[in-house]
Amino acid sequence: MRKALLIFAFVCFTYLSCSKKQAVNNPPSSVNLIFPTDNLLCINNTIPFNWSNATDPEDDDLEYNLIIAKDRALTNVVENRTIATSAVTITLEKGTAYYWKVDAVDANNNQSTASSTSAFFTKGEGVANHAPFTSELLTPQNNTSVAAGTVNLTWNGGDADATDTLTYELYFGEGSNLSLIDDAISDKTYLVTIDAGKTYSWKVNVKDQNGAKSIGQTWSFAVN
Repeated sequence: MRKALLIFAFVCFTYLSCSKKQAVNNPPSSVNLIFPTDNLLCINNTIPFNWSNATDPEDDDLEYNLIIAKDRALTNVVENRTIATSAVTITLEKGTAYYWKVDAVDANNNQSTASSTSAFFTKGEGVANHAPFTSELLTPQNNTSVAAGTVNLTWNGGDADATDTLTYELYFGEGSNLSLIDDAISDKTYLVTIDAGKTYSWKVNVKDQNGAKSIGQTWSFAVN
């Protein structure tokens, strides 16, 4: 009888232990970038960065990771700071294009979805014309898969000089072999034909009417 009771107690304990769910700690919300606004020409190179406060489902304490880089892919990083508030002032080089984003992180090291990446330019001494910002990928997303047939390549372009007229150079090809498709595109979209089972790469350079040019990064996608 005693043995049966012990077995019963063990089974009950095991069942309760297995059925007890671990509490899940959720990541905080993403933030919205407020200043500097996208494609802004900053007259002063001391920049008061500002973004919206994130919220946390469990009301955990939050910090913010601010990344500022000289490229849209955020690989050439000039500032990588962890900040307790949603604002910080940083002095940067003059006459330089920058790109920035912010992530929120809670006390359990859960990270929010990244904010969008915004671009701005710090005005240089005696600079009359600024090079455009590098192109921003829209679709298809980098390293994703699409259906065979045709696909619209879409992107964004911007310039700190608001009155500049921008055109685009599109490079496209199979694998890593890029060829110039068109060097004077006025729209921010281009339809291409693609074959099943292949991988394609592409990039977009941005030019203004004064001849200033920014070289885009290379993106790729596979075809189902």
